[in-house]
Amino acid sequence: MAGHHSSSSSSASSSFQTFASRLLLLLTVLPLTLAVFAFVLQWRGGLNDPVTRWSPNHHEFPGMGSLPRPVVHASSRSSDCVDPLGQSRSPSFPYYRDWKFDYASDLRPQICIQTSTSAGLEQTLPWIFYHKVIGVSNFLLFVEGQAASPNVTKVLETIPGVKLIHRTRELEEQQAKSRIWNETWLSSFFYKPCNYELFVKQSLNMEMAIVMAREAGMDWIIHLDTDELIYPAGTREYSLRQLLSDVPGDADMVIFPNYESSVERDDIKEPFSEVSMFKKNYDHLPKDVYFGNYREATRGNPNYYLTYGNGKSAARIQDHLRPNGAHRWHNYMKTPNEIKLEEAAILHYTYPKFSDLTSRRDRCGCKPTKEDVKRCFMLEFDRVAFIIASTATQDEMLSWYRERIVWTDKALNLKLLRKGILTRIYAPMIIIQGLRESGVFSSVIASAVKVTLSKDQFLLSVESSNSSRETTYGAITSRKIGKTFDSQATARKFLEFRANTSHPLAVAPLSPPGLDDFSFETQMFSKS
Repeated sequence: MAGHHSSSSSSASSSFQTFASRLLLLLTVLPLTLAVFAFVLQWRGGLNDPVTRWSPNHHEFPGMGSLPRPVVHASSRSSDCVDPLGQSRSPSFPYYRDWKFDYASDLRPQICIQTSTSAGLEQTLPWIFYHKVIGVSNFLLFVEGQAASPNVTKVLETIPGVKLIHRTRELEEQQAKSRIWNETWLSSFFYKPCNYELFVKQSLNMEMAIVMAREAGMDWIIHLDTDELIYPAGTREYSLRQLLSDVPGDADMVIFPNYESSVERDDIKEPFSEVSMFKKNYDHLPKDVYFGNYREATRGNPNYYLTYGNGKSAARIQDHLRPNGAHRWHNYMKTPNEIKLEEAAILHYTYPKFSDLTSRRDRCGCKPTKEDVKRCFMLEFDRVAFIIASTATQDEMLSWYRERIVWTDKALNLKLLRKGILTRIYAPMIIIQGLRESGVFSSVIASAVKVTLSKDQFLLSVESSNSSRETTYGAITSRKIGKTFDSQATARKFLEFRANTSHPLAVAPLSPPGLDDFSFETQMFSKS
């Protein structure tokens, strides 16, 4: 019996050891088999590794996996050619076609951005190529000041899809005969200096741009300043083209509420690459959150935003289209149907650099008095900033800038971020940094510079013209560039869809609602 028990025990132990060995072998072989299988699938292009796809070193944006990569032919790699990206690995962006971003004409919708600018290359190049990345095909730049200087225009003219219109005497004479110059809806802004002059000039340029965009076969036109970026949130791809493709066919105008930059330092040099915090628009916030945090969000300034709060708009190009100031479009023959977007926005980089205080001061000849600045500026903060920049010392200006513009209180910032008043937006920063690091901007400059002028000499000459340029705006003694407001429409991915009412007069840029508006609404609600 003892021998039989010993034999049974030995047999059971042997069976257990055999089972354990097989299990260990299975656990060893199975992961190796799966790893080899995954490797084969990736090698054959059958599997996307999500870790690799979204790693920091992987230059591919959402919705772009299906896009064909550009083919680089051996013949284009000759030693005397400039590598357009400055490195062997090309970043992949929506509609990417080497650094020129030259789109096929069959891509729809075709989008045109129009601007009036005196900015230099340090601002216009990131602005242009960022919007090329999100699907804009054509740019109409009405240039003067530094933007019209030879060193800048020779670069801008080499970029496909960019057309420059210089502010010449012939252009001014042509605009003096234009339809809107001789209509009454804009006339209340005529013959006034600074921002009023700028506002009229923008409207006149927009009128010409409509004709030019239509001749170029564009579907949509947007007026945008070069301190503003379109943020096409709410689309599967980070794409303005996709956003406008989803707009209902009977919509004539798409309104983008604007977010305002909230800088956290006083030494910003490149706002598009350094600013990530923005204050959200009234239209994108619950009323109780907006008015409940209004005083803290305003921080002692005249209004919730430093400047305008009524957004910008895109118009479908069609018969009888006209501008209605710099923020809206209108139609001579009908009341346009407008949509206000629920997620997409215009990112307005407002006074992001300390030098913006003096640059705005230098291009306006008004007296720094409370009465005179009302002739020059439409919004209260601009008036206050002009007086400070004209009367304070450098140290006093910097102290005022830190107090009124720079968001240095981290506890307040965190509170308003949690409340939803402030938000972080990184996409434009990442895209523009990627473009810069890939050598796109330097390649554009290099392609425009003659062999006899080195890149360093060229950039030095640009900086020299930047520091010595005149910032006054030219010559029809009644025009300048500004911004307008339409209606307080609100609805869903479109906040609202409605017929726009007729505007007999152009409307100036408006601040967001204040506490007085909240009190009025409360009284009206209680009465009802």
